[in-house]
Amino acid sequence: MTPELMIIIFVVILALAFDFINGFHDTANAIATSISTRALTPRSAIVLASSMNFLGALAFTGVAKTIGGKIANPFELDNGMVIVMAALIAAIAWNLITWYYGIPSSSSHALIGSLTGAVIAAAGMGAINGSGFTSIIQALIVSPIAAFIIGFIIMTLLKWIFGRVSSHKVNRGFRSLQVLTAAFQAFSHGTNDAQKAMGIITFALVAGGFQDNLEVALWVKVSAALAMALGTSVGGWKIIKTVGTKIIKMQPINGFSADLGSAVTILTATLLKQPVSTTHVITSSIMGVGAAKKFSAVKWGMAGRIVSAWIITLPITALLAYLSYLLISLFLF
Repeated sequence: MTPELMIIIFVVILALAFDFINGFHDTANAIATSISTRALTPRSAIVLASSMNFLGALAFTGVAKTIGGKIANPFELDNGMVIVMAALIAAIAWNLITWYYGIPSSSSHALIGSLTGAVIAAAGMGAINGSGFTSIIQALIVSPIAAFIIGFIIMTLLKWIFGRVSSHKVNRGFRSLQVLTAAFQAFSHGTNDAQKAMGIITFALVAGGFQDNLEVALWVKVSAALAMALGTSVGGWKIIKTVGTKIIKMQPINGFSADLGSAVTILTATLLKQPVSTTHVITSSIMGVGAAKKFSAVKWGMAGRIVSAWIITLPITALLAYLSYLLISLFLF
């Protein structure tokens, strides 16, 4: 077995580990609202989310190609597989830290920040594709704003339509509808998040000379989809508690609105081939719904903690990956 083959095998294992961790780290995103309103039991919610995540992961590849080629050009990088190794180590470390403390930070930000930091460590700032990187950052910024607005609009319309109906009837009806929006949410999550692992594996395959294009191989799609689904089946209860209960007091109509608003935002981003943070999008949609319900209903202190985690993720993971690359280089070069 050649050293190159050993490295690519290790990189693929790391990428699937990241995808698995992403699954249980972000399980909360897809099912927290439906669990908190008792629309679904935790067990049935996780089974539903795992299944729909898997289907969503197999449905598209545009985001994977964006991750694989827009931040940096894998065809032009030396030591590209080591770059990916350092990026994945940093992203996994940050995901585990934020999961441990129950902070719904972004796996997408972690991966993008880490890949950027590792590329800079290996080849300098000039190796970063400025326009591609900027378009990704723009999508990461715009998507939570869009989700907040969409969640606010949906909740406002539903308040106007059902304002005269008894809350008992409204909650009973929307508790059933939440099963559909939870499924839609999980599907959209799979269409975007699982593709990030596919993209990073494809980046490594191209950089290592194992592939001569950015097309996502079938085995990469299936393995990433399975890793995401298995991770989702494990669940991330600390983050479920944060997202489902610590931002607003959730009723079924609120959960329906938040799920629908965020799923529409994520799927739109997927169709535009842009990686977005499902954590940011879903949390922002919940905030928008809470603001439409009553501005003071949003627990803005917790929201501030979450936003702080969003802001620091990119620079911290970039620094971690930069240092990881330098450390790995001491042993390999």
